Amino acid sequence: MKPKHLALAVLITAIWGLNFSVIKIGLKSVDPFILAGIRFSLCALPMVFFIKRPDTPWRYLIAYGFVFGVGLWGVVNLGIHAGLSAGIASLVLQFSAFFTILFGAVVFHESVSKYQLTGIVIALLGLASIILVSDGTVTLTGVALVIFGAISWSVANVIIKKSGTREVLAFLVWSSLFSPLPLFAIAYLTRGMAGYAALAIQLDLPAVLSILFQAYPTTVFGYWIWNSLLKQYPVSTVAPLSLLVPIFGMLGSVAIFHEVLGLTKVLATVLIVAGLTIGLYGKQLAVRLRRQPVEPSK
Repeated sequence: MKPKHLALAVLITAIWGLNFSVIKIGLKSVDPFILAGIRFSLCALPMVFFIKRPDTPWRYLIAYGFVFGVGLWGVVNLGIHAGLSAGIASLVLQFSAFFTILFGAVVFHESVSKYQLTGIVIALLGLASIILVSDGTVTLTGVALVIFGAISWSVANVIIKKSGTREVLAFLVWSSLFSPLPLFAIAYLTRGMAGYAALAIQLDLPAVLSILFQAYPTTVFGYWIWNSLLKQYPVSTVAPLSLLVPIFGMLGSVAIFHEVLGLTKVLATVLIVAGLTIGLYGKQLAVRLRRQPVEPSK
């Protein structure tokens, strides 16, 4: 990978990791579902007027917009609002990789390797470590909600794969049309007009910047650059860099919210990232190691 492209890829993972702290900033004055609704409104408008609709059936756009917008980010926002720190949220959400593997086995009849099973077990030990954190940055409700978000992300991955689209940016923009209305409706059904009244009174510059960051650098720019890199380079070259996302997520939470990284959190991070590495890339790593020539003993 060219140095400038490697730098771009690392930049995107940093943006995606930092986004969790940016969400937490926005949640100080905006309802979780309204925050996500405005985010996806900006992702869709006005870009749908300039980007041609992808050549894919409407049902995939509608399903993806609902699952990705509501099931993933609406629920993750709620999980952070329920007391989960931004850093821990970024870490727990990575379980979507394992759910994608399991859904792939069910929907596409893909085999599950011993490396994937081993990775899942190791990552689950990391999740168990997170539940033991008792410094006020972890709540069971928050963890459960972000796990639900991880499942939704996996379902969204299945939807986009079933659609067969190669126009990922257009797919993202057009599917975003179907996220805001359900999100705004849920905000009304759960809190009535309270969230909207608070928005009119409490919306401040940090919240506005939070929404803009989520919509453009994180969603539109991030996915556009990432998928452009995936078209230029093998998946095995680009995808492993996504392991940096929870690292940047934790560092962002430390820098912005002064989150304390105790031994339990460090252990949980190491276990989950190690589980992801083994589960997603263990086979490739084993093949490379077997190909390494053995130096003769002197």
